[in-house]
Amino acid sequence: MRYISTRGLTGGTGGAPLPTFCDILLAGLAPDGGLYVPESYPRVELAELDGWRSLSYAGLAHAILSRFIDDIPAGDLYELVARTYTAEVYCHGRNPRQAAEIAPLRWLEPPAEQRGEGGLALLELSNGPTLAFKDMAMQLLGNLFEYVLARRGEEINILGATSGDTGSSAEYAMRGKHGVRVFMLSPHGRMSAFQRAQMFSLGDENIHNLAVRGVFDDAQDIVKAVANDPAFKTRYRIGAVNSINWARVAAQVVYYFKGYLAATGGAHGSSDRQVAFAVPSGNFGNICAGHIARMMGLPIGRLVLATNENDVLDEFFRSGIYRPRGTAETRPTSSPSMDISKASNFERFVFDLVGRDPAVVRQLWSAIDAGRSFDLSATPFYGRLPEFGFVSGRSTHADRLETIRRTCETYDLIVDPHTADGLKVASEWRTPGMPMIVLETALPVKFEETIVAAIGRKPDRPTALEHLEDLPQRVTVVDADVEAVKRFIVKHAG
Repeated sequence: MRYISTRGLTGGTGGAPLPTFCDILLAGLAPDGGLYVPESYPRVELAELDGWRSLSYAGLAHAILSRFIDDIPAGDLYELVARTYTAEVYCHGRNPRQAAEIAPLRWLEPPAEQRGEGGLALLELSNGPTLAFKDMAMQLLGNLFEYVLARRGEEINILGATSGDTGSSAEYAMRGKHGVRVFMLSPHGRMSAFQRAQMFSLGDENIHNLAVRGVFDDAQDIVKAVANDPAFKTRYRIGAVNSINWARVAAQVVYYFKGYLAATGGAHGSSDRQVAFAVPSGNFGNICAGHIARMMGLPIGRLVLATNENDVLDEFFRSGIYRPRGTAETRPTSSPSMDISKASNFERFVFDLVGRDPAVVRQLWSAIDAGRSFDLSATPFYGRLPEFGFVSGRSTHADRLETIRRTCETYDLIVDPHTADGLKVASEWRTPGMPMIVLETALPVKFEETIVAAIGRKPDRPTALEHLEDLPQRVTVVDADVEAVKRFIVKHAG
């Protein structure tokens, strides 16, 4: 499997071959500023799906990821995924009966075939060490980094940006890893107290937190600016763990297959039945993985994209206009991990939408990189949107509170505000006969203030995290300035 850039990379310097998975794992962004994608998507036949029903999560991950990774020996790859996806790592779920299952499917409304009702389910993805779905990919990424760096005798400095959960999941995955240092940017004062404590309380010497005076997009722009400085990137061995890194997206593809197989097994259907997935979306990485799974042949009838008040993506799918907003227009909300107005993974989908034409992507993103928007409403590309199964919707603070209340009363289940956004928008797009699976994004303990506002009490908290916010915190506050961040990296890169 070889990889290309959404902006037209055709090979390495001097006509070298296209990069392999291990090459792009360490590289992050492509040299031309684009995002790496496979030359073509591997196909999964429906007959194969039935054969995968008996696999463990690790076995399923190996079956899927081996389609994207052919430069790691099969035995080594299996050992990496088996070491990653264990009940001991993913043990923080709410349902003790499913403690040994990774990414269990929880039916809120079981399918009722006789009435033509497809059912409503939650795919529990937040049972990892940081209680967020990002752990599903990031724990594997940490093991992949350590393996590849050791094999090549190299070190790397990870530079990332987070709106909340990516930072802690990356740091917990990379802490103590040989040859890896992490520099994580976050928007100063715009995460929940729990999220800040998870990140800033880590004392590992290879972890560095920088709180940027600004919003997530300011932090993300700094990461991209550093990645687009070839001399600095090469000298200081800069890599990425944000979802601009293809490995993150590839690992997330796995749980779409897991959710699909769980929803269509037994009495609930067969391997050709279509299923809908509703996905809370900010940076487009999570739902991009669903798009990839669908392109691979997984029978996904509908991909429901849910935004909060920062509804740039909803605006695009409704109008064809992609209009990222500036710092002043990016609103702080009660689902802060989605307070993003420039979705970095969106470029991967647009690449497919425009027929994988890098010239078109370069033209569109020249406008985005210059702070403008683009409009596809009058182009044939916008007319192709139904081919990809996307629909979208928007959720507000009032919607979140109401959804959290109603979910608690109806299903005896407390959900976090981002998952509430997904449930709210999912309710607008349910189709008779098609199961709707909402992807859980985090456990509610990470957003106690909003939960209390919704139901009047705090959610349960894992015993080990009872006094997390009381731990000493280590963070450096910086301006939204590329050179200031570079100076910090130079000082601490080793």
